Amino acid sequence: MKKVIFITGTSTGFGKLTAITLAKAGHQVVAGMRGVNGKNAEAAQELSSVPNIEVVEIDVTSDTSVKQAVDTVLENYQRIDVLVNNAAVAGYGLLEAYSLDQIRNMFEVNFYGVLRTYQAVLPAMRKERNGLIINITSGASGHTLPFMVPYLASKFAVESITEGIQEELRDYGIENVSIQPGVYPTEMNTGVKTGVHADKADIVAEYGEAAQQKFNALGTAFYTKMSAYNMNPQTIADGILELVNYEKGSRPLRFPLDAIAEGTDAEFIKMRADIKEKWLAKYQG
Repeated sequence: MKKVIFITGTSTGFGKLTAITLAKAGHQVVAGMRGVNGKNAEAAQELSSVPNIEVVEIDVTSDTSVKQAVDTVLENYQRIDVLVNNAAVAGYGLLEAYSLDQIRNMFEVNFYGVLRTYQAVLPAMRKERNGLIINITSGASGHTLPFMVPYLASKFAVESITEGIQEELRDYGIENVSIQPGVYPTEMNTGVKTGVHADKADIVAEYGEAAQQKFNALGTAFYTKMSAYNMNPQTIADGILELVNYEKGSRPLRFPLDAIAEGTDAEFIKMRADIKEKWLAKYQG
């Protein structure tokens, strides 16, 4: 069945690949991005030329922009069957070396941006008593790593949204899934796309060479693994298509897509779910 699918952050990376993949599968895709008449005009024109894709302007850090984008989709197609929250920014650096404003900037996109889209699409989805919301989080969003603390905190916060709202929306036929990707060579990770990094150079200097060596070692490990496991971003687009095509009611809460993890991510997800079930039994029993 042809679905109306709204995707954020489609100018590059997972979002762009997903828009093309879903459109080629016959779905009506609304590709959201910033600067459709400015910095992303070329990407907007490229996607607009693909059958089944309409490009709309959306800045997920703006209440007004998100509402206008969703209103446009509903006016044109009368419904939104699937929302894919893909828009995000990465960031690296020592936690102490991040200014609070810089962390707020990250959360405006990665966390509040997701909340804005939820609140914009849910009234229509509840009216239809149908919907699917897919959130792109991180393979490490169930725990954290050095030099990535604000970024992973923002992604873990989205995991909390996904898990917590699932039961709230169950009676309305709306499902939520978080896709947990590993490290892929998208513009976000290759440095092509500007990130929200630690901005206190004096603090970085105080930590000295030892911290820099640890940071470099982490980055080298990531890039080495990406190459060794041939991490193809198309995997995420294909995974989203798979979730869209699942029978309603059969979708998992979390959907890990990380070859590097060699199944440890799925093991972690199951273990966490099992422990939560025991915890709930203690509080609700």
